[in-house]
Order: sequence, then C-alpha cells, then structure tokens
Amino acid sequence: MGTFKTLGTFKFFKMHLRVPFLLLALMEFCICVAAVFVAVYVRFDGSQITEVSSIRSPFATSMLFGLVMPVTMMAMGLYQSRFRGGILGVFLRSVIGFACGAAILALLYYLIPHLYLGRGVFGLAILIAFFVVGTIRPMFFYYVDKDILKIRVLVLGAGEKAASISRRLRRRVDRRGFRVVGYVKLNTDAMVVVDSASVLDLEGSSLLDFAIANNVDEIVVAADERRSGLPLEELLECKLHGLDVIDLLSFFEREQGKLPLDILRPDWLIYSDGFQRGAVRDVSKRIFDFIASAFILAITWPFMLFAVIAIKIEDGMDAPVLYRQTRVGFLGEPFEVLKFRSMSVNAESGGVAQWATKNDSRVTRVGNFMRKTRIDELPQILNVLSGDMSFVGPRPERPHFVEQLSETIPYYRERHAVKPGITGWAQVCYPYGASMKDSVQKQEFDLYYIKNHTIFLDMLILCQTAEVVLFGKGAR
Repeated sequence: MGTFKTLGTFKFFKMHLRVPFLLLALMEFCICVAAVFVAVYVRFDGSQITEVSSIRSPFATSMLFGLVMPVTMMAMGLYQSRFRGGILGVFLRSVIGFACGAAILALLYYLIPHLYLGRGVFGLAILIAFFVVGTIRPMFFYYVDKDILKIRVLVLGAGEKAASISRRLRRRVDRRGFRVVGYVKLNTDAMVVVDSASVLDLEGSSLLDFAIANNVDEIVVAADERRSGLPLEELLECKLHGLDVIDLLSFFEREQGKLPLDILRPDWLIYSDGFQRGAVRDVSKRIFDFIASAFILAITWPFMLFAVIAIKIEDGMDAPVLYRQTRVGFLGEPFEVLKFRSMSVNAESGGVAQWATKNDSRVTRVGNFMRKTRIDELPQILNVLSGDMSFVGPRPERPHFVEQLSETIPYYRERHAVKPGITGWAQVCYPYGASMKDSVQKQEFDLYYIKNHTIFLDMLILCQTAEVVLFGKGAR
C-alpha cells in the first residue's frame, strides 16, 4: 500500500508523495489541533478543554478541526510541490482554504451538535491556526529548496535522453525532490548533449565506489542506446548495496506525474506495473462515481437552476438549455455528452468541428461565466449516473478530433481503456487543451492516470478540482 522509495518520496497507492510536504501536512494538522486547545485556554481564562462543559467531545472536536483545515488547504493546491503561485498566491489560497474549512466545520457542527465547539472558541482557533500556519509556511519553503532535503541523483548517460532531464525539469519547483550530482558518459553515447561541466570523470573508480563517495541515493539510467554498452554488472552491484536504480521513464513518471511521449517505449508500458483492472476495481470505481455524483449534485443544484434561468433570460424562453454532443467513450464506443449550452445556437452551423479558442466569439455572456466556473460541465453528472462516464477520467473527445489526434499522437486510443470523466489528472495538472500541442501534453498526463488510476488518486483529483474551479485554471 505504502512504501518509502527514496529519501524524498513516499509511494502510497501508486502515487509518489513528497515526504517534506507530507511532513508539512502533518505539522499543520498538529497546529490546528493545538489551536483548539489554545483557543479554549484563552477564551475560558486558563481552563483546559476537558474542563469546559459546553464541549462534550474534546478529543473528537479538536481532531475534526485538525483534519478539515489541511484537507481544504490541499484542495487549494497548497501541498503541491510544483506550486508556482508566489507569496500572494499562497496567501490568497490560504484565506480561501480556511474560509472553506470554516464553512464545512459549521455545517458539521449543525449536523452533529455533539461536536459543537462554540462560536468564540471556533473563531479564535481559526485565527490562531491561520497565523501560525502563515508563519511556518515561508520557513518551510525556504528549507524545502535546500539540497539537504533532496535525493542525490546520478544520471547514467550524457546524450539526448539525459539532456531531456534539464529540458523538462528546468524550473526550481520542478527540482524540489532531487539534485543531479552529475552525468556519466557511456561508450554508446554518440555525442555529449548535456552541459560538459556536468559530465563526471570517475577516474578509474567503480560506479558503486563513486556513488558511495558522493552520497548518491539513486542512479537514473538515461542511455540513448540500451542494447549494448550498459555496465550491467556495476548497476547490479549498486542495486545490491541499496542504491535505487531506475529507468528514465520511471524517473519522469515520479517527478512530473506524466509519461513523456517522445521517449515512451511499448516494452516499458508492457513490463511496468499498472494498467490494472478487475471486478473489485470496477465495483469500487462505480460506487465512488455514484457517491461523488450524488454529493456534487446535492451541493450544486442551485447553481444549475440559476444556469437554466440565465440561459433563458439571455437567449429567450425557446432557446435550448442543454447541449448534446457525440463523444468517444469507453472502448471507443460513442455516447452523447450533456452540457449546459455555452455557445450560440448555430455555433457550428457548417457542421465542422472546431477547437474552442481564447475569447471565442461563439461563446455567450452567460456561457463565458459558466465556462470559467465549470458550471457548464455539471449536467455530465447524469452521464456518470447512467454509466457512460466516470467522475474522474480522461476528458472525452469528439470522433472527428479522435481520428485526427490518433494519427499524430502516440498511444492516443489507449485513453479509451477507461471511462472518460468530468474531471481528470490532466485537468488539474495542465491548462485547457485547444491545440495539437496542448493535446500532446494532456495525453502524457492521461496516460499516467490510465496506468496508475486508483480510488486514492480519484479522491485526490476530485479534491484538487476545487482549485481548478475557484481559480479558473484552464477555463476557456
């Protein structure tokens, strides 16, 4: 279920989670729990929480407060290692996260009076937790970028594939989990593509001796030619002495959460773990879809009602509210997806499918708002309940675009191995895809999901979708 793969990551249900960010979440959980105790102490003149008669379940109440706040902050993307929002972005998301957490707790207190904390203590606990969390976060991000918390990586190879590491992971936030010690040139490298200053001379020592002397934690095999020239005996020696030896594709899968199409190999897909199916998985996925759909429907039905009224007001009482469009679903079977109509009635009067573009003139004023807030996607809950879609999965595409993209994007039809979804891994990791280049990028994320999909990953995606909706990431 969960194993420590390296010093920097924790593998949990196929997901590589950053250990420093797990520790941050644990620390902030403890801060939120402690904030309840401090708030009681201040509010009731030095009394302990167990001495206050109005708080009937001190332990459960404080634990609930400690759990809800980190979850809402996670929903705002505040535990993403590649978050690039800056100080203002962190502050804004923290404010919204605490506000959402307060609203959820207020609802839970109303539904479960036994857990009620009291307005004074509740407000004070939120202020204390928000201040302390806001104080430690800048210090955390200062130290998380220090090399002491990163795994030390030695790259075996100095050619084109080895150079793709610096190209794909060029930002500081992309390298929060590792530090490249250097590159070792192989005899099969036609030419050195990486920076020559980073190429190491082992000076006659073995790969293991060099790794031990330089505190290497992991060796990434990035050879341009794999059929000959790899020092297999030395790699085996390193493996037997406890060093992690991984393929370049596995390295990118862990660090980027996607599978790079330009170096992806069929044999790697065949022999690597993942792509698991079975009755238990299918049943649990269906149960998750039903619960998630019912929960979202219970929350969003007022917004759906307002959307219907707004469409009628703008376009007239005779204007259609829903838009039906043929999409390609599970195993390539076509189905009709339901959406609130966000474009003019004759948006594709010529009958030719078109990419949506930025500031698309076909989008109505109400449609523009619905697209930015993702309200137009809500009728797809009916597609989920009917079984045509899942709540989480690759976005379904139109048959015309599927034929077009399948000719140019490798493994594109493999996306139909799972049911399409309302939201997905590509949607929370990458902006709106409206071009061939965007489709390639999103396909890399979708392949990662298809390979590693679990209920845990679905829950994580569903939680992070809140950030996409609130901050309009990728809306068009």
